[in-house]
Amino acid sequence: MKQQTRIKLTVVAVLGFIVLVTLGFIWRMNQPVQMSAAELRINGAIELSTPRIFSDFQLTDHRGAPFSLENLQDKWTILFFGFTNCPDICPTTMATLAEMYQDLGDGEKEELQIVMISLDPERDTVEKMADYVPYFNEDFIGVTGDPNFVLRLTTQLNVAYTEVPLGEDNYTVDHSTQLVLINPKGHYHGFFKAPHAEVALRQTWRSISNAF
Repeated sequence: MKQQTRIKLTVVAVLGFIVLVTLGFIWRMNQPVQMSAAELRINGAIELSTPRIFSDFQLTDHRGAPFSLENLQDKWTILFFGFTNCPDICPTTMATLAEMYQDLGDGEKEELQIVMISLDPERDTVEKMADYVPYFNEDFIGVTGDPNFVLRLTTQLNVAYTEVPLGEDNYTVDHSTQLVLINPKGHYHGFFKAPHAEVALRQTWRSISNAF
């Protein structure tokens, strides 16, 4: 009887130790890790040597409210340029961003916003963006509007795109796949290269924001 009790206590102690180690690992993985520039690059994050100022713009978010440079200030922003008719890259990227964002702490979510700006504003109306973007996360912001503002903004942020005819008055949009990082001053701070992984995005953003 005493031997069975000792065995049970040993098993409980071992299981308790495993739980503590697991919780410690999870906690450590969620702490900001200060990465060097080389480590950031290895994980797909590129910081500009000097953040760039870019021009103001006048667009509209998926709630019908004005969206301008002012909306990119006072918090970090990850900008994704895509379009709702995109068959693969855009929904995959948005899903990855949703996974990345979901596992942030509440305080971190207040410091970061995820914004998708349409490269196909002629078809991506406010209503269509309202159906598409919040599907991935209700906190995400969809933006559309004047094609001239979109073109100027993408040019200044080094995002390339072009319409590709598909016949019968239909077309798709070929576009760059990087995610643009805007710092709380509203300056172009850097970008994340594809392919995107939610863990790498989360850890590199934490490192960059912690050092800012």
